[in-house]
Amino acid sequence: MEKEEDNAVISTDDEPVINYAGVQAMLFIIGNEAFEKLGTIGTLSNLMVYLTTVFNMKSVTAATLINIFSGTSNMAPLLGAFLSDSYFGRYKTLAFSSISSLLGMIVLMLTAAISKLHPPHLCATKNSSTYVRPTPWQLAFLLAGFSLLIIGAGGIRPCNLAFGADQFNPETESGKRGIQSFFNWYYFTFTFAIMISVTFVIYVQSNISWAIGFAIPTCLMFVACALFFLGSRLYVKVKPTGSPLPSVAQVVVAATKKRRLKLPHSREFSLFNYVPSTSLNSKLPYTDQFRFLDKAAIITAEDQINPNGSAANPWKLCSMQQVEEVKCLARIIPIWASSIIFYVAIIQQHTYAVFQALQSDRSLGKSSFKVPAASYAVFTMLTVSLWIPIYDRVFVPSLQKRTGKEGGISLLQRMGIGIVLSALTMLASGLVEEKRRNLALTMPTLGVAPKGGAISSMSGLWLIPQLALAGLSEAFNSIGQIEFYYKEFPENMRTIAGSLFFCGMAFSSYLSAFLVSIADRISERARTGDWLSEDLNKGRLDYFYYMIAALGVLNFGYFLVCAKWYKYKGS
Repeated sequence: MEKEEDNAVISTDDEPVINYAGVQAMLFIIGNEAFEKLGTIGTLSNLMVYLTTVFNMKSVTAATLINIFSGTSNMAPLLGAFLSDSYFGRYKTLAFSSISSLLGMIVLMLTAAISKLHPPHLCATKNSSTYVRPTPWQLAFLLAGFSLLIIGAGGIRPCNLAFGADQFNPETESGKRGIQSFFNWYYFTFTFAIMISVTFVIYVQSNISWAIGFAIPTCLMFVACALFFLGSRLYVKVKPTGSPLPSVAQVVVAATKKRRLKLPHSREFSLFNYVPSTSLNSKLPYTDQFRFLDKAAIITAEDQINPNGSAANPWKLCSMQQVEEVKCLARIIPIWASSIIFYVAIIQQHTYAVFQALQSDRSLGKSSFKVPAASYAVFTMLTVSLWIPIYDRVFVPSLQKRTGKEGGISLLQRMGIGIVLSALTMLASGLVEEKRRNLALTMPTLGVAPKGGAISSMSGLWLIPQLALAGLSEAFNSIGQIEFYYKEFPENMRTIAGSLFFCGMAFSSYLSAFLVSIADRISERARTGDWLSEDLNKGRLDYFYYMIAALGVLNFGYFLVCAKWYKYKGS
């Protein structure tokens, strides 16, 4: 028997007493989260400008490098989740990853502070060939910093939310309220960190000093690490219980071994249907999709069953519950694949939209102040922040009355709207770039951009429509994705569910890098000239945007087919 209190679970068994510090621990974790996000986002938000102006990289090279770095950073959480669940637990994983991120930021700061760690700075001209490219050793030092940041992202991203929720007793009302409060504060600090990073930190980097601009987020990351370790004695440190991935592999292996067997007619009652009493997952009904996986639950003369009802060899015999959990994963994968092309459109707003801003009029009115090119990304975040409460308080209640559905529309419908908006984002981006380029070629220009190329007289504020559309598409698709994975994955796979979200972004980054490389190579030989020229006025970036918009339309068609075929968990 166990007696539960608001802040503790007292056990008479051999299990240790669990003291839930709740809000006390949350203060340290939220503090760590706020400063960690300020540090990492402040370091990474302006990388495109840093690589092209300080490391003198070509725009295509810088975009490709950032896409690969971003992709690998988003792929790493899958490995981090596995190591956390199987071996180290969330506390040790977060501790190691936080230190790795801090070291990565120190390395990047040094590349800006020490002149020998970056190429010499030369005045920008329209002839980019005058730039001195980085040496192999300078690139190696830079990539070492990126590698440390990737290791940090691999542990922090899949564990931070779950570790915060671990600090509250999920069996009490106060604990449930505390978990909800933690999630609200988590997203508030995330938004706050982006606001500060894309305004104040980027301004310091672009207008005062790159060394100081990188030193600020590095110091903030040090404060984040200090706060995390100061709260160590208060934390509930859940021991690793093992990854659910071996169970997935067991079903695939067992079904493959029994592929020649015929399935019985009454499958629901004839197949092995053991469910352990300690299972965290809800009981799933039988579904007729992916029926070949059902063969993993066929009981043969060779299969042995333990006294407690479990299979003696889980690599030869799996329960129907295991099979249905794998089917959940198999049904989600095609839906997840649609997110890859969706995010390609969003990625362009963090790469080539920055180059658009660099060759646009960034002054505000008649003042001499110029908005840093990377700071225009704040309009994407502002759109998300403004739209979410409007959608939640106005649209959802109205739609619920009309449709009778929870949330007003289904999660798949919400994701589909986001995909349509992402295609419109690229269409708007192409139209704005066409206007910017035409003004640069036909009207007086405003000087030379830091990376070379004439500055168009078009106001940078014309970038707001495409950035706002990108924010709306994320508000629909990204948030819908997170909720979709949380609800549709089996309960013991929710860490993997969070990792899968980042994996979609990872493949998007790799695909974006591939598209940039292919478009650059093929268009060099085209009549229109290089689409992605160093000087956007000589290129046709608008054509590249229209190409991604076309891919978005095809992606929407693919998503409709998958959504119509999909069966929700438990249905």
